[in-house]
Amino acid sequence: MLGQLLALGSMIYLLLPGVAVAADLVVAMPNWPSGQVTANIIKSALKKDLSLDVEVREMGTMTAFAGLASGQVDIHPEVWLPNLASLVGRYAGKDGPVQIADIGVSAWQGICTTRQTVEKTGIRAVADLLDPKKTAAFDTDGDGQGEMWVGAETWSSTAIERIRASSYGYAKTMRLLQMPEEMGMAAVDAAEATGKPIIFACYSPHVVFKLHDIVKLDEPAYDAAKWHVVLPADDPDWLSKSSAPVAWDKAHFHIAYAKALATRKPEVTKFLESIDFTPEEIIEMSYAVEVDRQLPAAYAESWVAKNGDRVAKWLKGRVQ
Repeated sequence: MLGQLLALGSMIYLLLPGVAVAADLVVAMPNWPSGQVTANIIKSALKKDLSLDVEVREMGTMTAFAGLASGQVDIHPEVWLPNLASLVGRYAGKDGPVQIADIGVSAWQGICTTRQTVEKTGIRAVADLLDPKKTAAFDTDGDGQGEMWVGAETWSSTAIERIRASSYGYAKTMRLLQMPEEMGMAAVDAAEATGKPIIFACYSPHVVFKLHDIVKLDEPAYDAAKWHVVLPADDPDWLSKSSAPVAWDKAHFHIAYAKALATRKPEVTKFLESIDFTPEEIIEMSYAVEVDRQLPAAYAESWVAKNGDRVAKWLKGRVQ
């Protein structure tokens, strides 16, 4: 009798307004299009094929890693390297609580402009940004400095672009703008439509290369001996203690997940370790969100429905 009353009480409690039931898994969702879509693809696939209740929760990468370590978060869909090397080293070492999936997506990062900007200004290399006569073409407010978007305020790459600007010296000729990616890319669209020059931080795979004729500026090749990057989260004097007057190293991004999942839900870790998006698919995701204005969750659900065989292979796991 007591057991029946307890069971009934539990049912009534769950039906009460405002009482939330914890999800089986929490997926962190970053604030850029491909990360938003992949987070929802993971959710949709696990719900459809494993009947798991998955919550997608928007949060910054620093918060997500802390959540992965504490058990509040289970999965981060897109961890960029070398951008987050210090964070990965801290949390995903041999005895750390976070695991980085082996399979990643190849990428690159740098400073870009449009073809028409090159033709109008002659700017073809990062070194050209040291010439005030050339950077005057990007001065839209008459303050004597050009303007360039270097990323969203919360991105680790934005801090690194500030380090690179200081190291190269163009932080003196260009005002570095930090704003959401949607605003930065809208400025590129507007510049192309009106024939005005523009310079901006860029990364690939990205939809901007599908929409416009984009040129990556030349710069000295990556040299590990010259790449000394300290992030704001690691030291309040990060900018003065950093130096990076060279190109980015080859980039790639991976899924990260809590190591505890291997014991709690091994079928999920097997799935995560098998996901193998291509750069072309990442661009398609960005296009769907930024150009077609599809909601990430809706696009993800449609993607999973159309790629059932692919998802089934991921669920079976990689052949070792």
